[in-house]
Amino acid sequence: MVSTNEAAPQFTATYRGSDHETFDLAEHLGDGPTVLAFFPGAFTPPCSNEMVALQERLDDFEAAGATLFGVSADSAFTLGAFADEYDLEFDLVSDMAGDAIEAYGLSLDLPDLGLYGVANRAVFVLDEDRTVTYSWVADDPTNEPDYADLLTAVEAV
Repeated sequence: MVSTNEAAPQFTATYRGSDHETFDLAEHLGDGPTVLAFFPGAFTPPCSNEMVALQERLDDFEAAGATLFGVSADSAFTLGAFADEYDLEFDLVSDMAGDAIEAYGLSLDLPDLGLYGVANRAVFVLDEDRTVTYSWVADDPTNEPDYADLLTAVEAV
């Protein structure tokens, strides 16, 4: 699992939607903090709650110079519909191959829901050099991060 003061793993994936645009983490470093919010699955109540809570704080993240990304194993199409449903203005990233989820040590199986290899709920703040300055990983994937602590961590970068 990735910890504070370590280099965050580099990864590529796909942006939400039907255009199949490639997301490359390296392209988003150097312009302030980068926030990666990993979540298990679109349209599940805890994930919907978390992404809406992040959207409600988006102005605060942007005022601190941060760029926010939600990352899950859902398809780009699913994430597009999810963003539309909840009016999410920040980008969602589809890691269907699970490369980022594995690299960050977040792979989780939820057999009761039929979900395997999804991301555990976690948030990482990266500085301009890709160093993790804040990390939070849920003990239980239904838990949400402390949003005030997260914003404080972003403002400190």
